[in-house]
Amino acid sequence: MENKNSIFVHESAFVDANVEIGLGTKIWHFSHIMSNSKIGLNCNLGQNVFVASKSQIGNGVKIQNNVSIYEGVFVEDDVFIGPSVVFTNVSRPRAFISQNTSAHYQITTLQKGCTIGANATIVCGVSLGKYSFVAAGAVVTKNVPDFALVAGTPAKVIQWVGIDGLKLIFDQENQAKDSLGNYFILQENQVKLL
Repeated sequence: MENKNSIFVHESAFVDANVEIGLGTKIWHFSHIMSNSKIGLNCNLGQNVFVASKSQIGNGVKIQNNVSIYEGVFVEDDVFIGPSVVFTNVSRPRAFISQNTSAHYQITTLQKGCTIGANATIVCGVSLGKYSFVAAGAVVTKNVPDFALVAGTPAKVIQWVGIDGLKLIFDQENQAKDSLGNYFILQENQVKLL
């Protein structure tokens, strides 16, 4: 039975000094958590996950295998990051120009409840809105609105989803309800929770 009052770190994982990890969090095989990072309660970090120094991960976050959370990437509560998702933190990298300090990094924010599908790429300096959904393999180059489903290269809004992640069907008054009983309205190409 799962113990929510403990932290699990697989013996092959490396957790540096001065890391804050919330109760109920699990860190699996070959992961590396660098110093001065913070991971919230009840998170699950899969195999080969890297969390850079100064990174912040909220509560209830699930990070699947082979993901690197670099400095400048901020993860709010209840975010799902699929396998092999790629983040960046420098917009114009050059091997011969040193850009490896906080001053060089652009901020990327993953807002509450958003989902990123497998193998998506999130270019630095964007914000993924609350409960938004990035399709597998998408390349996100600009901000994603709340409740938007984006797909393609570059990613574009193709529909709107509820908190449950399912497509919203709007009535004549531009209102919709998801399977969890939440009500939404579509106004000026934005979806808002009522």
